[in-house]
Amino acid sequence: MTKKSINFPIGIPALKSRNYQLFFAGQGISLIGTWMTQVATIWLVYQLTNSALLLGVVGFIGQIPSLFLSPFGGVLVDRWNTRKILVTTQVLAMIQSLALAVLALTHTISIGHIIFLSLLQGVINALDAPARQTFVPEMIERKADLASAIALNSSLVNGGRLVDPAIAGVIIARVGSGYCFLIDGLSYIAVIAALLAMRLKSKPKTTPTGSAIERVKAGFVYAFGFPPIRAILQLLALFSLVAMPYVTLLPIFATKILKGDAHTLGFIMAASGIGALFGGAYLSTRKSVVGLGNVIALAPAVSGVGIVAFGVSRTLWFSLLMCFVIGLGSILLISSSNILIQTLVEDDKRGRVMSIFTMSFLGIVPFGNLLAGISAERIGATNTLVVGGALCIAATIIFSQQLPTLRRIVRPVYQKIGLLPSADA
Repeated sequence: MTKKSINFPIGIPALKSRNYQLFFAGQGISLIGTWMTQVATIWLVYQLTNSALLLGVVGFIGQIPSLFLSPFGGVLVDRWNTRKILVTTQVLAMIQSLALAVLALTHTISIGHIIFLSLLQGVINALDAPARQTFVPEMIERKADLASAIALNSSLVNGGRLVDPAIAGVIIARVGSGYCFLIDGLSYIAVIAALLAMRLKSKPKTTPTGSAIERVKAGFVYAFGFPPIRAILQLLALFSLVAMPYVTLLPIFATKILKGDAHTLGFIMAASGIGALFGGAYLSTRKSVVGLGNVIALAPAVSGVGIVAFGVSRTLWFSLLMCFVIGLGSILLISSSNILIQTLVEDDKRGRVMSIFTMSFLGIVPFGNLLAGISAERIGATNTLVVGGALCIAATIIFSQQLPTLRRIVRPVYQKIGLLPSADA
């Protein structure tokens, strides 16, 4: 079936597909609320408890389901209609956000409510994340546009950090966190409408063999049996453990170290979003996945330097600059890894492998959040970030040493799918 799409004046291949245009518009609106809720949640937790440890606990509770449930989510994605899964998860996420809004606006919210609803959102995300990753190839019309679509997704997710956290800071300061949750809940309507409006080709039905446990095991054997995918997943897991949790400690830096308030927190997160947007824009205009290994190798060090410098900074302008660097390095690593894995994986295992990607990326973060909270209580927030940043730099050194071997393994795969007639990966 031929689909007509809008002629965009910019050279972003993914936006030539009508379905992706719908997703881009709907998700862009929905993410306004998502970033507001993230800022509002960590700010509300800190205001209710004044505890770095509880910041880590809430981050842990909200993301731990991704570690244990994402692999089973991947099994479901490989078997069921991906769009229906996404519509279901978006409706459930909308209900969760509206529940937060009601509790906050009626001034009855407690740390217990936040922990429970964060756990619920984590369960939803454990199914939503692998479904969302797997759905990208279904939305685009040309397989060659896959890398552009994945990178543009990252730009979309992080582009909201340009202004949304700053807006959230103003809303929190003026009328309270509850209105951020309310905006988030209502914003899900846009992405649900976009999903329902898509015209998609029928997804081939597969007849599963074995139990869910056996299929999960087969996914792990496949992913970790191929050295390039294994190396990327290990790098992502380490990065998620020691680097991503810096967000959890931002309220401490915004208030106690930089002597600011909710506005300051919003500006810090927005600066990271600007860096992520630059990184995503670069990746979305790349013509080929060839060469992404170098990007993946360098990115952890970029973020690591930014994290160390942010940790020791006592000046707002320099802290904002370092958040830009952190955001840039983070998105280069996460999006490049996503693109490369999606290029290498076999279609019938895509859901399961992307669920393992989700587990390595999001599933490890809760342990990092908890570790960061405990560490900040014992050795201070500054020292916690310095150690985490240093480990990121070490990860770059280790992965770079593996890169020549990984290139040799990937080269035949690239040649088979027509990406690498002669050049190195």
